[in-house]
Amino acid sequence: MRYQNTYVNLDTRLYHEQPPTPLDNPRAGHFNTQVAQQLGWIEDKELMTNWVEIVSGQYVPASFKPLAMAYAGHQFGQWAGQLGDGRGLLMAQVLDNDDQPQDLHLKGVGLTPYSRMGDGRAVLRSTIREYLCGHALTKLGIPSSNALGFVVSDTRVRRERIETGAALMRVADSHIRLGHVEWIASFAPDLLDTFTDYMIDTYYPEYRDSDAPVAAFLTAVVERTARMIADWQLIGFAHGVMNTDNLSITGSTLDFGPFGFMERFNPAWINNHSDHTGRYAYQNQPAIGHWNLNVWLPHFMRLEGVTRETLADCLAPYEATFMQHYQQGLCRKLGLPHQRESLGLAFEWLTLLEDNLLDYTNSFRALLGLVAPADHPYEQKLLATMTTELSSDAQQVWQDWSARYLAQIEQLPLEQAVNDMQTNNPVYVLRNSMAQRAITAADQGQFEEVDRVFRLLANPYSVQDIANDLDSSAPAPDTPQVPISCSS
Repeated sequence: MRYQNTYVNLDTRLYHEQPPTPLDNPRAGHFNTQVAQQLGWIEDKELMTNWVEIVSGQYVPASFKPLAMAYAGHQFGQWAGQLGDGRGLLMAQVLDNDDQPQDLHLKGVGLTPYSRMGDGRAVLRSTIREYLCGHALTKLGIPSSNALGFVVSDTRVRRERIETGAALMRVADSHIRLGHVEWIASFAPDLLDTFTDYMIDTYYPEYRDSDAPVAAFLTAVVERTARMIADWQLIGFAHGVMNTDNLSITGSTLDFGPFGFMERFNPAWINNHSDHTGRYAYQNQPAIGHWNLNVWLPHFMRLEGVTRETLADCLAPYEATFMQHYQQGLCRKLGLPHQRESLGLAFEWLTLLEDNLLDYTNSFRALLGLVAPADHPYEQKLLATMTTELSSDAQQVWQDWSARYLAQIEQLPLEQAVNDMQTNNPVYVLRNSMAQRAITAADQGQFEEVDRVFRLLANPYSVQDIANDLDSSAPAPDTPQVPISCSS
């Protein structure tokens, strides 16, 4: 691999250098060959031979520079003070095959100075969920951390009960969070100038020669965050815990805790059982993204030449960027051009889904069975299932809407409409029940289901032979989607 360990050269107040604390008797859980190829890991005999030992913390290659990062954050809207890598270590920074920086971050490898009340460990169930979700979002085309692989061990970890300890090698284009700047502003304000330069030079070098590089960088973070959250909304993904310490400066999805993919469509859905007020409900994610950025940006007023007006200009594109990306994507999901008539149909469609608690993923995909039934027998079955769930009144609404929708489609080149629908409406997302079946098997030492789900999610926009009916089955309409615990 092409190492570029630069974070370790920053001021030592920003991190704590330390080795991982090994897991006991580690065994392979799953290995992501494609990520390994992209990193150059697969070409290094030492890394390939010892990958289980490396991910379990038993062996640290000489080129790795493990350290725990300090950061702070606002959690559920309240200042939480110093946080930091409480169970993770930035092991190395590399350039991938596309010359893009990538962090190798090991999660679940013991206590750090930032562990607070934690034990520094990760459990198998949350490790599998993060591993599969990072993979799923990446293959859905949404910027996200991914993972090289995970291991399971004999280390026992206490949560609500005693569980199996595991570790994950997370790979992300950056592990710098909005909370890093919040930490600097509170505890080491003299570092803001050099740290801002580091963020620009490392992750946004194209703005270094700009007339106003700091403003260009901040605007880019705002716009990338808006697009990422629009992508979440379009695919029906809810992060569940959008604290400022869980948002990356690169606009890539980071930190998978109580996440979930929408099943029965309910915009007010809360997928985090600790979110008693619904702050991070699916429908609130765009507003929370704006809130987080609005908290983050004022810290840069400490820099020379950055004024309140500058920061207002940086934040201003958020709403327009989000709305344009979301509306364009929504129209593509229907195979329609981005125009007023299309948006009217799209929002009527979402209302139909909400009023009848229809499955979000299946219902969008089912429209291919309406538009091009001869070529889409699988989608025809989805369409038949969907329409049988409609009441007589809803049937009339559906008939009226589908007639007007088909009239719009008929004015367009059918091939283009079908292509847009196929490439923007997945057949498979990581449903909680799917992840749970993989976890249940893994608890018994069987990782074949993890591998099957991994392979299924590698091609989410195509119907696959390795799928079974449970992979795309929605819960009954009167069965609420179970919220997920933050415990991991």
